[in-house]
Amino acid sequence: MNAIISLILILIGYTVLTLWVAHTTRALRLKQKSLAGALLALPIILIVFSPFLASTFRIICLEAILGVLTLGLAKSLAPIDAIIPIRESKPSLLHLLLLTGSALFLIPFVWLVVTSLKEDKQMSHFPPEWVPTQQDTIHVDGKEAGLVWMNYRGTRVKAAVLKSFPDGTMLARSLDDPNALQQVSRAELTEIRHFAPVWKNYPDALKFLPKDSNYGLINLQNTLVIALMSVIGTVLSSSLVAYGFSRLRWPGRDWLFGLVLATMMLPDAVTMMPRFLIFRSLHWVDTLYPLWVPSFFAAAFNVFLLRQFFMGIPQELEDAAKIDGCTYFGTYWRVMLPMVKPALAAVTIMTFIGAWKDFMNPLIYISSPEKMPLSYMLQLFNSAHGAEPGMLMAATTMVMLPVVVLFFFTQRYFIEGVTLTGLGGR
Repeated sequence: MNAIISLILILIGYTVLTLWVAHTTRALRLKQKSLAGALLALPIILIVFSPFLASTFRIICLEAILGVLTLGLAKSLAPIDAIIPIRESKPSLLHLLLLTGSALFLIPFVWLVVTSLKEDKQMSHFPPEWVPTQQDTIHVDGKEAGLVWMNYRGTRVKAAVLKSFPDGTMLARSLDDPNALQQVSRAELTEIRHFAPVWKNYPDALKFLPKDSNYGLINLQNTLVIALMSVIGTVLSSSLVAYGFSRLRWPGRDWLFGLVLATMMLPDAVTMMPRFLIFRSLHWVDTLYPLWVPSFFAAAFNVFLLRQFFMGIPQELEDAAKIDGCTYFGTYWRVMLPMVKPALAAVTIMTFIGAWKDFMNPLIYISSPEKMPLSYMLQLFNSAHGAEPGMLMAATTMVMLPVVVLFFFTQRYFIEGVTLTGLGGR
C-alpha cells in the first residue's frame, strides 16, 4: 500500500511540476514579466514555509499548493491564454524526466565527493548523511572536548564530553553548571555538529602514498604518458587504416574489412596470453611499452567508426586533390583528416578515458612501484587503507577528476562524433 501511495504522489508531483514549468516557459517566451516573476518566486516561497507544514502531509500540501497557485496565477495574470499550455507541456515533461535520470546517475559521483569530505565516524551513521559535518568543540581544563546535548534532571542542556569509557558510556559535564557531571550512554547524547568539510583527507591521501611516488606525481606522469601515446597511436593508425578501407580500391578489401570487424567478437581473455608471450620475448615486461604500443596497430571499432565518416565525404574533393598533385597520403593528411574532426574527437576521448582507467594491463605487465599508473596505485591504496573510507574516496576523486573535467569540456565533440556515425559523416 505504501508503494502505491508513493507512486501516486510521484505521478501527481510530475504533473504539477510539468504544469509549473510549462506555464513558466510560456510566460518567458511571451515576455509576460509579471507572471514569469510570480511563477519563479513560487518554489522559493514554498521552501521557506515548508517547515511550518505538518511533516506527515508536507509533500501532499506542497504539491497541492504549487498546482493551485500555478493555475491561479496563470488565470489571473494571463486570462486570455489557455489554462493548460499544450505546446510547452510535452517538452517540459520530457526535460523533467531527463533531469531525473541525470540526477540518478549523478548520485554515486555526489556520494563519492561527499564521502571524501566526511569524518570516519560520520560514515557509519544510518540513514546516511549527505552533508559533511564536524562536532563542535570547546576547551575544558586545557583539553578539547566535544559538545553534545544531554538530558540532565529532566532538562535538555548543552554539555561537554570529558571522557569516554570502554563500555560505551561517556562522562559529560553541563556548561551551565560545572558541578553537573553525569555518566550516560552514547545513545542518550546528541552531538552538536556544524557544516565543515574535512579537506585534510586529500593531503592525507597523498601523504600515505609510497615515498617513491613523490606524492603521486610519478604515477600521474606514467598515466599521462600511457594516455597520450595511446591517443596518438590510435588516432593515426585507425584513421590511416580506415582511409584505406573506405577510399582505396584493392582486391579483397571488403573481405578483409569483414575479417577486421570479426576480431571485435574475440574476448580479451583469448588474446591475453599470446600478447604477454610476445611482450616477454621482446623484454618489455615491467615497462610502459605494452600499455601503449598496441594502440599503433589500429582497433577494429575505431576503424569502423572512422570508415563511416570517410565514406560520407564527397568523391569530388578527393578528385580535386589528385588534380592538384596530391598523393594518396597527401589527400589523407590534408583533405580527409580535417573533414572527420568530430569522429577523431570521439576516438580521442574514448581512447584517453580507456587508457586512464585501464587496470588489467598494468596488473599483468607492471611490477615496479615507480612504473605504476594511477589506476594500479589506487588499487594498492585500497588494499592498504580500505578501512579509512575518507582518504580512499579522496584518492579516488583525485584520480577520476581529470577524466570528468575532460569529458565536461569535450562532450559536445564526443556526442557529435557518435551521433553522426550512422549518417555517413554528414
